Amino acid sequence: MPAEIKVRVGWIGTGVMGASMCGHVLDAGYPVTVFTRTRSRAEPLIAKGAAWAESPAAVAQASDVVFSIVGFPQDVRDVLLGPDGVIENANTGATVVDMTTTEPSLAVEIYEAGQQRGIDAIDAPVSGGDVGARNAALSVMVGGDEAAIERVMPLLECMGKTIVRQGGPGAGQHTKMVNQVLIASGMIGVCEALLYGYRAGLDLDTVLDSVGGGAAGSWSLANYGPRMLAGDYEPGFLVEHFIKDMGIALAEANRMRLALPGLGLAHQLYVALEAQGGGRRGIQALLLALASISDVDWPRPEPRN
Repeated sequence: MPAEIKVRVGWIGTGVMGASMCGHVLDAGYPVTVFTRTRSRAEPLIAKGAAWAESPAAVAQASDVVFSIVGFPQDVRDVLLGPDGVIENANTGATVVDMTTTEPSLAVEIYEAGQQRGIDAIDAPVSGGDVGARNAALSVMVGGDEAAIERVMPLLECMGKTIVRQGGPGAGQHTKMVNQVLIASGMIGVCEALLYGYRAGLDLDTVLDSVGGGAAGSWSLANYGPRMLAGDYEPGFLVEHFIKDMGIALAEANRMRLALPGLGLAHQLYVALEAQGGGRRGIQALLLALASISDVDWPRPEPRN
């Protein structure tokens, strides 16, 4: 470890994205203490030099900055606000960075609980999926006090390329909701377009070459389109987590008296996919639910001449 690095990092959550993100922090030379519910998921990080902790409290006690990226709001509440959680057990002056996508109101609650104990709390959800996590190219949407964010910026830069403070506590989560609203309707468009080309008998690889570089191009088309064509529905981002995110966005929209019918439709389609057993697949598996509506037999047929 470089002599100038003295910040002790704690990490909670080693899922599809968290494991890669934590790995980048380790690669940068920071001492890391890790906890996740299933220790085997953390073994590759432990093999790279991370220390194992038996609880979120133990992570907090061993760390100056604690990152969390877990699944659902209740998981965030348990690991950060529970009696054996980070806020109750962190050292005075520590910083907590929650990178889970969760409710803006929960981010504010965590911030206020931290302030009562002399701990800074930042909400910093990310976008970019498994590819962005592996390549340290995530977009990080940050809410919290400016001084606290500046202190952890070198760590955030280990994981992301676009790191923007959006405002005070909860602003990062609100920005992530904007991100998820954009993705939700966009994924419907990607899947419907591929099904159209599929039913028309086109060579879809050639189609992607044409449309991907034009006005219809998007991150989702470029990254998920080829996976769909290959029949690859492994999760870069889990369906069940996307349903959670859309539910949060719909609840926030309702609170703000906003009608978001496109988001509502996407949410219902993904709920249908989950009901069909697709909850643990990647969000590109929406193609399967839409294909079933029109009785399209995927994988695709040979193109017509």
